[in-house]
Amino acid sequence: MFQIVKKRALHDTVTLMEVKAPAVARKAKPGQFIILRIDESGERIPLTIAGSDPLKGTITIIFQKVGYTTKRLDLLNEGDALLDFVGPLGKASEFEGMKRVAVIGGGLGVAIAYPQAKALHEMGVEVDVIVGFRNTGLMILMDELKAACTNLYVMTDDGSNGHKGFVTTALEEQLKAGVPYDHVIAIGPLVMMRAVCGLTKEYDIPTIVSMNPIMIDGTGMCGCCRVTVDGKMKFACVDGPDFDGQQIDWNEAISRSRMYRQEEAESLEKHACNLQNIELQKKRGGED
Repeated sequence: MFQIVKKRALHDTVTLMEVKAPAVARKAKPGQFIILRIDESGERIPLTIAGSDPLKGTITIIFQKVGYTTKRLDLLNEGDALLDFVGPLGKASEFEGMKRVAVIGGGLGVAIAYPQAKALHEMGVEVDVIVGFRNTGLMILMDELKAACTNLYVMTDDGSNGHKGFVTTALEEQLKAGVPYDHVIAIGPLVMMRAVCGLTKEYDIPTIVSMNPIMIDGTGMCGCCRVTVDGKMKFACVDGPDFDGQQIDWNEAISRSRMYRQEEAESLEKHACNLQNIELQKKRGGED
């Protein structure tokens, strides 16, 4: 069993947890992920490692409450435990030779971009972090990001922070100003990463993206997480999750990401009563 030692709401729909997993923490590196299962009846879900502390033996995960399992996960509290917590999985990010990098995160992708920026910053790389949110109410990890970069640029879709636009807006401003990025790392929604890659292609800047499609076993056996890279089939769980963004078949990846939306909605509706019962039992337990 893997105990939850810390839980913090980053905002209404996003939660941070630290989980006691010493064996995982000893080996975890930026870019890798874990697969967890709450209990025997639960499904396996992949979550990118947002941070690790080998001394404390903990792994930090950040998740958005969008489906049945993530909503159920959020009902757990400090002291509760997970049945399975497997990792680290996937290949660690490679930063060799990087000197001036733009790390770009969109929405929940910011939680994945943060450890990348932090690792680069600690290596002495000059790092500009560009993040985007729909509005200021959805911003997360602002203090952590400021400490992990040279410059931080925050964009909002509605301009509620005074900087209206998308991450590509800020990136293009820096590129037009002549900032000599030797690499760009983009993490977030597929359409955002595709837009970033379209822009960096014009400037001939190598761009790494993190692909996090639906996964089941995390070993490449099921084939669920396949993605086409440079015309060849790859598996995000073992060949990635980092890939050359200029070589991704984005149309295929986006189409595949939408395949199970109806089933996901039906599953959430089917288990709505179960979630309510679990939440009610938790409240009753806290009142005793």
